[in-house]
Amino acid sequence: MAQKKIWRAAKTVLKIVVTTGALYWVFNKVEPKDLKEALLASNPLFLALAFIAYTCSIVIASSRLNGFFSNMGLELSERYNFKLYLLGLFYNLFLPGGVGGDGYKIFFLRRKFKVKGRHLLSAVFFDRLSGLWALCLITSALVIFIPRLEIPNEIPIVAVALGTIAYYAVLRRYFTVYSRHFIKTHIKALGTQSMQVVCAIFLLYALGFEGKFSPYLFMFLLSSLVAVVPFTVGGLGAREMVNVYGAQYFELNEHLALLISLLFYLTSAALAALGAYFIFRPQKLGEERLPTTEEAEMGNDDENN
Repeated sequence: MAQKKIWRAAKTVLKIVVTTGALYWVFNKVEPKDLKEALLASNPLFLALAFIAYTCSIVIASSRLNGFFSNMGLELSERYNFKLYLLGLFYNLFLPGGVGGDGYKIFFLRRKFKVKGRHLLSAVFFDRLSGLWALCLITSALVIFIPRLEIPNEIPIVAVALGTIAYYAVLRRYFTVYSRHFIKTHIKALGTQSMQVVCAIFLLYALGFEGKFSPYLFMFLLSSLVAVVPFTVGGLGAREMVNVYGAQYFELNEHLALLISLLFYLTSAALAALGAYFIFRPQKLGEERLPTTEEAEMGNDDENN
């Protein structure tokens, strides 16, 4: 038990250190004063549209996850699942230590609906995998519009086609229950990532940008891939490093690239903050009180042992 507590504390410290180090590096490359001025001059209408686009992406993502739950036999209403999804976002973004949003949802659903933890874990895993597939597909599509990369158009097309075939074949062969609605699920995955790209476009408009969007969107998608790495707080710091490096490579405006990343983080944080409501009003999730993150982590550890 003591070792687990030490490991949890070490993970929290590691996340904070890595995030702080990345942000320190970033803000040595750009002037915070310039970022503040650009932020204050941004168009509030397009900022609002960016928030709406991001919210739409999360609604679609929640529905996609609920589809995986349905495939494994867990029937939740879309409304209830969305509430739980918001709560998970809050834990992912604002609580750097502990079990994390996905682990918390697994524990909560396992306890409330008496579902096996490994089934929930596999549903969450394949949900994430479908999102990663969509992210790779859209990123590969953007490569075609960026000649500077000097990548022949056939390479991303063939890579995505072969990857999709192999992905579906493995899913169909070993995880049949999750392949039943493959097309519907992955249309939702594309919808999720597409709306986040739309969010980035609105952020560019909010900052008054009128140039070529594709390099900035390409960096945005690459930073989303990097943000999957679990050793940062909500991807903060890692996203910004990718955007600054990318701006240097493409000879773009570093301040603009960094602003897009920071504004996207703030947009996601604004929505994730709504998940805190259910901590104070657990009755909205049909509970008298919600389990603590420590209870969830210990419960998931017991399931795995």
